[in-house]
Amino acid sequence: MFDFRLKVFYTVAKRGSFTKAAKELLISQPAVTKHIQEIESTYETKLFVRDGMKIHLTEAGELLYSYAEEIFSIYRNLEFDIHALNAKMDGSLRVGASTTISQYVLPPLLAEFKKKVSNLHLDVVSDNTNTIENLLLNKTIDVGLVEGYSKNPQIKYTDFIKDEIVLVCGSSNPLVKRGGIKPEELKQLSFLLRETGSGTLDVVEACLRTLGITLSDLTNEMSFSSTESIKMYLMHSNSVAFLSIHAILKELRYNELTVLDVDGLDISRTFSLIQRQGQESALIELFIRFVRTHNLKL
Repeated sequence: MFDFRLKVFYTVAKRGSFTKAAKELLISQPAVTKHIQEIESTYETKLFVRDGMKIHLTEAGELLYSYAEEIFSIYRNLEFDIHALNAKMDGSLRVGASTTISQYVLPPLLAEFKKKVSNLHLDVVSDNTNTIENLLLNKTIDVGLVEGYSKNPQIKYTDFIKDEIVLVCGSSNPLVKRGGIKPEELKQLSFLLRETGSGTLDVVEACLRTLGITLSDLTNEMSFSSTESIKMYLMHSNSVAFLSIHAILKELRYNELTVLDVDGLDISRTFSLIQRQGQESALIELFIRFVRTHNLKL
């Protein structure tokens, strides 16, 4: 089906990697390559060029990427509009989101949602996952978006997008010229770390432990409570940091930051939509459906 091949192309272009696209789409890397080759054969043109360890879109690839965004946008709008026919579209919706989601994932989604439901008032709360879950159970918010899956039996969890925490540095960092980093070499690097209590830091710590590395093994140059501060510091230093891929999409596109591959290290988590068990509000269900069908654009 050409639509799936187009999705494969779109994912490779978005992630800048055949390997990462294969992992996200749950297919093999040879299958990704085959789908790309079939599109290139159909249009008799190359879509990607390699530059060392990186891949870039050709002029034809850029053109196809722009059309792919339009096509997927039409599909999303069609599905939303059909389901919106049966939903009450006025009143208010109270949304809660954990920190990373509220900063880098939710704003564009809410902007698109508001275009569809102009008569709807949206209230948004940002806090850590535990607080958002408690606000939901206390009926302070109607729906939430959180990092992880805590298995509270009173809450219904719906996965909507995967997140990957990656090792990042400024694009001028000498490490960029290397093909990859061995886990033991992490101990020789200078890190910018999130503050104690950060959910991202907890996930990183747990994954590093599987490689026999603890946070105390790393050189902590500085700690930040702000991801934006970490990104700006990286651009002006030779430090490295672990950040959510969703937090650096713009910087990757403009070649301001670069992802460094660490052999054997895969730090993944899932963002979830949460609602109270038994909740059947048509508006809430519509919002959840909207968010789930718009994750291709993230």
